[in-house]
Amino acid sequence: MNKVVIAIDSFKGCLTSEEAGNAVMKGVKAIFPDCETLLFPVADGGEGMLDILVSATKGKYRTLPAHGPLMEPMQGRYGISGDGQTALIEMAAVSGLPLVPEEKRNPMLTTTYGTGELIRDALEQGCRRFIVGIGGSATNDAGLGMLQALGFRFRDKQGNLLGTGGRILSQVTSIDTSAVHPALKETRFTIACDVHNPFCGPDGAAYVFAPQKGADAGMVKELDAGMQALALVIRSATGKDISDIPGAGAAGGMGGGFLAFLNAGLKPGIRLMLDALDFGEKIKGADLVFTGEGRADRQTAMGKVPFGVLEEARKQHIPVIVLAGCIEDTEQMNRAGFQGVFSITPGPVSLEKAMEPEFAGENIRRLVTQICSVIRPLSGNTPASFLSNPIPDDVLLTYLE
Repeated sequence: MNKVVIAIDSFKGCLTSEEAGNAVMKGVKAIFPDCETLLFPVADGGEGMLDILVSATKGKYRTLPAHGPLMEPMQGRYGISGDGQTALIEMAAVSGLPLVPEEKRNPMLTTTYGTGELIRDALEQGCRRFIVGIGGSATNDAGLGMLQALGFRFRDKQGNLLGTGGRILSQVTSIDTSAVHPALKETRFTIACDVHNPFCGPDGAAYVFAPQKGADAGMVKELDAGMQALALVIRSATGKDISDIPGAGAAGGMGGGFLAFLNAGLKPGIRLMLDALDFGEKIKGADLVFTGEGRADRQTAMGKVPFGVLEEARKQHIPVIVLAGCIEDTEQMNRAGFQGVFSITPGPVSLEKAMEPEFAGENIRRLVTQICSVIRPLSGNTPASFLSNPIPDDVLLTYLE
């Protein structure tokens, strides 16, 4: 092979996107030492997105005092593109679930206020375009905390100002915009969003995502009722009905908050990422693409990082192989168009062992070396010959055993 592209998501809690990609590169070079390898660190809007976009836009980082999910003081960080026009924000950096100790996770209390502080600072720096990744949130406050930091005031039926957290959702009866930051009128937000859940209801933010953020059954019911009540208030105040918009339930309803108040558009995170990296142009002439993530299943074929990579590669008839720590729904992924789907785990092993970075990296290198060993006699020198002669499962299994 002459050119191989590597665009693999992080194996969360184990390897970064770049670390996993470097392991793939070592495997390729072991069999094809003269092959050109292009490594693209990628993310889907959550962990890692900020670093990738700052690098891609030749930007810089900015740090400032901010508030975490429980309003604890912390240092916030975001990026500004090299031209100074676009703010690059990863909401998980100040409002993310990993920032909250497991015993303190409670979406009735957690807030997106810190994310709003980052946005406000970027406005003061002159940014009027924003790219915001909203994956990995600790919150279910519909973005109200973020909006409060930007000057929005939410009041109860007595006219009292409300505090923060998901607990205020059902109490909001009016929205005061008189103190909103004036620059928001000329600002455009692009939101990296990789879920299609509506704002509320059985498939909405509270029922689907709040339990993993610490909500018990009673909290889930209360949060969803609050989301439904808030949707009515938003419709009355803005004329926008966000209750059933796909993606409005992302990040505990933060997607809906952006849509309702901040002139925002939702875009798949991987699509946004690949556009920023000029991926389609740079992969021209490639013989093969390696992609992957920690867990590959039917959701992988519904818009996550590997599928976004597949869509772009398929336009140029470049085959794509998926690597993952855990695999389910292989047949569905093959039907989606992936040439092969492989687990990096060599055999029965504890989760603790599988998550060791050195162990996982070596498993990736070993697997890719074996795959390339199989490809070498089968592929010829062009992508077309590889596509017309897919690797039989029995042959691959023989080489991988």
